[in-house]
Amino acid sequence: MKRRSILKGLTLAPLVIGASSIKSIAATASVNENNLLNELGVRTFINAAGTLTYMSGSLMHPEVVKTIKDSSTHFCMMDELQDKVGENIAAMVHSEAATVTSGAFSAMTLGLAGILTGNDLKKVEQLPHLAGTGMKSEVICQKSHDERYNHAFLNTGCTIVTVETLEELEKAINEKTAMLHFLNIAADKGKINHADWLAVGKKYKIPVSIDIAADVPPVSNIWKFNDMGFDLVFLSGGKAIRGPQSAGLLMGRKNIIEAARLSAPPRGFNVGRAHKVNKEEILGMYVALKKYIATDHEKEWSQWESEINFIENEVKNIKGISTKIVIPTLGNITPNLIINWNPTHINLTGKDLREALRNGNPSIEAGFAGLPLYPNQAGSESIDPTIAATLKGENRVTITVWMLQQGEYKIVGKKLKEAFNNALV
Repeated sequence: MKRRSILKGLTLAPLVIGASSIKSIAATASVNENNLLNELGVRTFINAAGTLTYMSGSLMHPEVVKTIKDSSTHFCMMDELQDKVGENIAAMVHSEAATVTSGAFSAMTLGLAGILTGNDLKKVEQLPHLAGTGMKSEVICQKSHDERYNHAFLNTGCTIVTVETLEELEKAINEKTAMLHFLNIAADKGKINHADWLAVGKKYKIPVSIDIAADVPPVSNIWKFNDMGFDLVFLSGGKAIRGPQSAGLLMGRKNIIEAARLSAPPRGFNVGRAHKVNKEEILGMYVALKKYIATDHEKEWSQWESEINFIENEVKNIKGISTKIVIPTLGNITPNLIINWNPTHINLTGKDLREALRNGNPSIEAGFAGLPLYPNQAGSESIDPTIAATLKGENRVTITVWMLQQGEYKIVGKKLKEAFNNALV
């Protein structure tokens, strides 16, 4: 994918606040000996791996942190706050309505709940017990789109029905069908594209949702799928947007969002009571979204390129090493540096290298291909196939720079070079 084609649309932001700095530093690169993490003995690190939840996602912008601090000294009515923030967010993302949730997973559960119950409070209290209620009970998605996060839909009491072709999709639709769901990061794995999936939903008058939780950047994805006509769009609030990691966005049709909020706090006796998002997070999410949309994404991309080129130049001439910069076609579209090496020249495995970086000073987390990504866990956040295709054997590592703080790219480059030179045969 050409850089220009990626950037096309990045500057078509519906809101311009002013020039923003590329790197807002949420914490200094050096460890503060007095900080609580250090006191507790919790390791902090330079993040060269990306916005992975098990690595605490991303760092909030200083403006977001200030908003959280400032708003913590005042009371307000939660519904009024969600009303006002939702109206402003909806205008930014081109949707009829929006609400801040406790993450994209929460948005999925609440969005489906809104479809199932409408404004019927009796039905709201009955979820997830659907039997005998007259509520629909099935969500259809493509087989390749049925991944672990769809468990959010099971929380409502619904079941997942999978299909592979348009013909199978139309045959699967029945009186129990509540929603048709699309997973954007797997768009190239299924046989049915966005437009055809939407067309079937429109034909049968069934709401259509899309999970774009980790699909920013590009910034245009924030409103692209609302413009396409999806009835519900689910987005993480942390990651690239750098709002609270525990926040997310539910965007879409006004009637569905209004109904979804009946299953959300501050109301109780509902399926979403545990999905609390506090006033500080709601305001922090709003500020983060405004800042992200207003960012100079051309300048941001140029800095990423400069930093990843620096790291590549630090290691590419070491004997036995080959490098490649890859831009994923789906998910977080940012430059990724792939480093492969010949074990006959460098006595090091990918696991050895990652552990050496992790145990170094400062500690650095690097990325890698293959499943699972989560240490000692069955689940994973899978790598883009564009990247995976470039990786051969176990002697490889992936490096991203978009979560690095100011100047950290130099540290990453230096430490990689040292590790490889120390392992030369």
